[in-house]
Amino acid sequence: MSQTNCFVAAAVQLRPHKSLEENLAGAETLIAEAADAGSQLVVLPENFAYLGRKDLADVGLAEQSSGPVCEFLAEQARRHHLWLVGGTVPISDTQVPKPFARSLLFDPRGNVSQQYDKIHLFDVDVADSTAEMAQQTRYRESDDYRRGTDVVMAQTELCRLGMSVCYDLRFAELYRQLADADAQVVSVPAAFTAATGRDHWELLLRARAVENQLFVIGANMVDREHPRRGLWGGSVVIDPWGTVMARVDDQPGIAVAEIDLDRLTEIRRKMPVAQHRRL
Repeated sequence: MSQTNCFVAAAVQLRPHKSLEENLAGAETLIAEAADAGSQLVVLPENFAYLGRKDLADVGLAEQSSGPVCEFLAEQARRHHLWLVGGTVPISDTQVPKPFARSLLFDPRGNVSQQYDKIHLFDVDVADSTAEMAQQTRYRESDDYRRGTDVVMAQTELCRLGMSVCYDLRFAELYRQLADADAQVVSVPAAFTAATGRDHWELLLRARAVENQLFVIGANMVDREHPRRGLWGGSVVIDPWGTVMARVDDQPGIAVAEIDLDRLTEIRRKMPVAQHRRL
């Protein structure tokens, strides 16, 4: 834990590109920008490297042991000496074709400190985001991924970090379990659609922060004007009072804010909702 009980955190917002090399180059630039701004904890978006790929089974096997994205993330954490939540990476543990959507936490030495496999998969039908564009309306994430089962809270030198991903936001019970495990900060890598993100992304992030008295870091992909698969963006850092401390709107960039754990302690002391639960 930091001796001052304060540290700087950043949510990185990225636009997807067609090639892995372009995606990693974009992430590298913004991770460096976040580090230059003093960030000690950086969160990348969900599937930032492979979004749109159809060969996820092959990708999952390639990333199984020291794949290109895992090596990239380790090197970035080590180079900038920071804690890095690597969004998600498709990773297979066995020869089962479907990978997990795995969120990896790297320590400042470039080692994997903890991992979380996305529990709630996005199998939904959403409305068109605009009348003019033929937006994708049917999503079946379970066609490509296996779901995880374990709630994960990581102990870092900075804070106790709860891990979640995107669609998890709609399931308050996950965040309650993270709060019960005494998480102080929660990471939310995401690729929230434009259709749902407009109405629900920030609303849900703020709700999870307020009801559980947590700092929440939401790092989203962005591409609102994509003709078929719009992505909302709007990456934020939110405090336990529900205040948006930093935000990126609809372009690639970083949202950087200071996390003051003493403020969290004060909020919990003055309004001890965990003690007042009756159900």
